[in-house]
Amino acid sequence: MAVTDEAIEKIKSMIVSGALQAGDRLPREADLAAELGLSRSSLREAVRALSLVNILDVRQGDGTYVTSLRVPLLLEALSFIVDFHRDATVLEFLRVRRILEPAATAMAAERITQEESQELRTLLDRLGPDPEVEDLVANDLEFHRRIAACSGNSVLYSLLETLSGPTTRARVWRGLTQSGAKERTLAEHRAILDALTARDPEVARSWATVHIASVEEWLGSVL
Repeated sequence: MAVTDEAIEKIKSMIVSGALQAGDRLPREADLAAELGLSRSSLREAVRALSLVNILDVRQGDGTYVTSLRVPLLLEALSFIVDFHRDATVLEFLRVRRILEPAATAMAAERITQEESQELRTLLDRLGPDPEVEDLVANDLEFHRRIAACSGNSVLYSLLETLSGPTTRARVWRGLTQSGAKERTLAEHRAILDALTARDPEVARSWATVHIASVEEWLGSVL
């Protein structure tokens, strides 16, 4: 194991064991290096690496702290990596989304409040019958984001947020090039919302699957 990797594992072990907890300040560099049996340079590299993935927060002139370790924060690093993937890889992201999003939609159907359902209806009503593609895609992203939030599962919500980025361009592309895509999207959104309002998880799951699969099918045909 490389020296830096060993240093990363030792700091990780301290966090996992509870010796360091969310919000804790790390000991002085010299003291921590001695405690872990590491050189100060390898410890410094480990701290730099862990700060890049939002596990540690280096505050200039103040010290190094363990972050909140909340899922959305930790998944920001994954989101950064995901943004580099385009073209055929986007199809793989859509396939993962087709697995996760119907589950989130079904969960939302069991938990959604009347107020949240009305807010979703208001969101869709804003578009009108013939929106511009860019407006439709922005509305689509917000519609699905709110549904994922209604699932009550912060990990699932964060994963879906991460997956939505690389598929945005495909959604715009489809809206501009596929005949009837806008009308189909609007109709499917209404069907999903109706199932949510009726608090019917299985119908909500089915419509979410149809909705995402239609984008996946189109993208597969043009790549």
